[in-house]
Amino acid sequence: MATLLYSVIGFLLILVIGIAAYLLTARKYESSATVANSYDQWTLDGIVEFYWGEHIHLGHYGSPPRRKDFLAAKSDFVHEMVKWGGIEKLPSGTTVLDVGCGIGGSSRILARDYGFAVTGITISPQQVKRAQELTPDGLNVQFAVDDAMALSFPDASFDVVWSIEAGPHMPDKTVFARELMRVLKPGGVLVVADWNQRDDRQKPLNFWEKPVMRQLLDQWSHPAFSSIEGFSELLAETELVEGEVITADWTEQTLPSWLDSIWQGVARPQGLVRFGLSSFIKSLREMPTFLLMRLAFGAGLCRFGMFRAVRANGSTELSDRNFAKQTPSSLIR
Repeated sequence: MATLLYSVIGFLLILVIGIAAYLLTARKYESSATVANSYDQWTLDGIVEFYWGEHIHLGHYGSPPRRKDFLAAKSDFVHEMVKWGGIEKLPSGTTVLDVGCGIGGSSRILARDYGFAVTGITISPQQVKRAQELTPDGLNVQFAVDDAMALSFPDASFDVVWSIEAGPHMPDKTVFARELMRVLKPGGVLVVADWNQRDDRQKPLNFWEKPVMRQLLDQWSHPAFSSIEGFSELLAETELVEGEVITADWTEQTLPSWLDSIWQGVARPQGLVRFGLSSFIKSLREMPTFLLMRLAFGAGLCRFGMFRAVRANGSTELSDRNFAKQTPSSLIR
């Protein structure tokens, strides 16, 4: 009986220490430098690439979802996004800016399978270095360090602007929306896929949703999630959109990714050995965040949003009126 009691006490003590360590070692957003540092470290570790492959984003499992290889689902996501965005029939040589390109998985598919001329940008120098290493000679794709909050490209530079799961790292969603539309050529297409919070203007977060969302922000250097409704409004408010912003909810199609991410460590334990004790510990500490993500997306606190907009013909200059629309509320819309 005493042995059982000591075991229970020991387990609870370890659990408390683990929770405390998880909370105290959160990678809270402070500036773009904290985002860059986080991705530099994840890239240098190598374990994220081992388990997630070339695509540091969720997979597409169909609707209704079906069982699928984790890495294949990620590649499928890119092709599904191309089709949803209506860019699959654009001619060879179409210029594409991949905002938040990671280690270049999507950029390489867009260049190799669709013949696009792709420029991938990320805030992380280590991701650029690794993307270049993974890209074969002759592929029409280049990578550079750049900040999506202040893109270095002139107005009207690209036929397509593409972005997957970069938005949550942006501290001001108004500026992000404006920059995405600014670098599009008139008639060009914006296609964005992002993690989003439920629109809390319609239904405020309840007692359990607030601490869960706080951890989803703090653990992975996110200043805020937008909502699907809020970000589509911000795109429209740039006054650079022709017609309406088209949106879709891909929560169902992407939901299996979270548990699949955890399962990779079980199915391929060699990675935990290959990268050493420190990487094993780092992987272990990410498990609660994956589980919280699965809870949030499964319970409706978060949604996976898709956005498509066409750049209007006309002036490539942003009006002073658009700049005046920036308000603190743009951080969370």
